[in-house]
This record gives sequence, C-alpha cells and structure tokens, in this order.
Amino acid sequence: MSHTPLPPRPEASATRQARTSATGTTSRTQSLLRLLHQDRNDPWAVRMLPRIVFGLAAAYTLFMIASQSGSSFVMVCAVLLLGGAVWLLRRRAQLLLALASTILATAFTGYFSAVGDAARMSTNAAVTGTAAFGYWALAGMALLGAWMVKEHPGRRGVTVVIADVILVIGAAAGMFVPEAGVPIGFVGVLGVLAVRGASAKTMTARVRKALGALGRLRRRDTRKTADS
Repeated sequence: MSHTPLPPRPEASATRQARTSATGTTSRTQSLLRLLHQDRNDPWAVRMLPRIVFGLAAAYTLFMIASQSGSSFVMVCAVLLLGGAVWLLRRRAQLLLALASTILATAFTGYFSAVGDAARMSTNAAVTGTAAFGYWALAGMALLGAWMVKEHPGRRGVTVVIADVILVIGAAAGMFVPEAGVPIGFVGVLGVLAVRGASAKTMTARVRKALGALGRLRRRDTRKTADS
C-alpha cells in the first residue's frame, strides 16, 4: 500500500513562520544593541558606527549640494558615477590607470587647443572643435589599441599613459604650430603602440635570433681560421 504524506497543518506552518520572524527580530535587536553599546572588544560595532555616521553625513552633504541648482545636480551625479566606476574597477589597476590617463589627456588637449586658438585671436569655434576632436580620437585610439592586443608584453595601463603624455606634448606644440599638433600626436601614439605591442616583442625576438646566428657563424669562421 502506498502511503500518501499528509499535508502540513496550518497551525504548524504558522508556528514556524512565527519562530523565524522572532529569530530575525532577535538578531536585529542584538545587532542594534551591539552597535549602540560600542564595546571595544567588538570590532564589528566599533567599525560600523563611524561608517554609518560618515555615510549619513556624506549623503546629506551631497543632497544639499545637488539641490542648489541643475548644474550642481549633474556634477553630483557625475561624481557618483565616477566613484562607482572606480569601486567596480578597484581590482583592475591597469584599466583604472588607463581610464584616468585618458580623461586627463582629453582635458589637457582640449584646454591646449582652446588656448592656442585664443592666442591666435581666432573666433571660429569649428577650429577648436576639430582640433580637440582629433586629440580625443587619438586618446581613444591609444586606449583601444592597448587592449586590442591579446598578448601584451608589458602593462597596458603604462602603455596608455606614455601615449597620452606624447599626445599632450603634441597638443602643447599645436598651440604654437597648429598644423603639427595632431600629426605629432598621431605618430607618437602609433609609435608607442608599436613599440609596446606584441609586434615589437616579435621583432625583438627575431633580431635577437638573427644576432645569435651571426655570432655563431663568426665563431665557426674563427675556429676554421685557427685550425688552418
């Protein structure tokens, strides 16, 4: 005969739910008491209370700043997004370094292009926009070029930093010679990506092999000359 299990009684399920809720309430009460008691031997409570206080103070400060104007609200949102991105990328130091370098490079190149046009007494905004867009495109090319290579011999973030430094130097030169700013940055970024990329590693290995072969041939010729 097959025995069919009996369904649980409503009283038993209600008792279990009451016990579970009572246990959760008790644990929350104990945590609150630990937080308020601030026992020095309780590291959790000692660390949690300052975090809560500073977190509430920071949230209130950001709320007050954001409520002043629309631009302040946009600034606070941008700061929060930037902080979240930094928190998510905290374990990827090279990518974080590359992003920070790219942001700084875009800011400096845009400033240099604007200053160069202002020094030339130019009122045409298209010139500034075109130059700044070219610099920003080169900064993005440096960032993408460092991560497009599957096996990068060096650190990718350092590659982006070097390329951005050369790009900023090119933008600074573009203040005095407008026609040379973007070409200098383009050649510099390509050179850094070529030298720091996998192709440079392959070429270096080939050159070393060729030099080793030439050295062995010279040793053989020297031995043959000595034997004769």
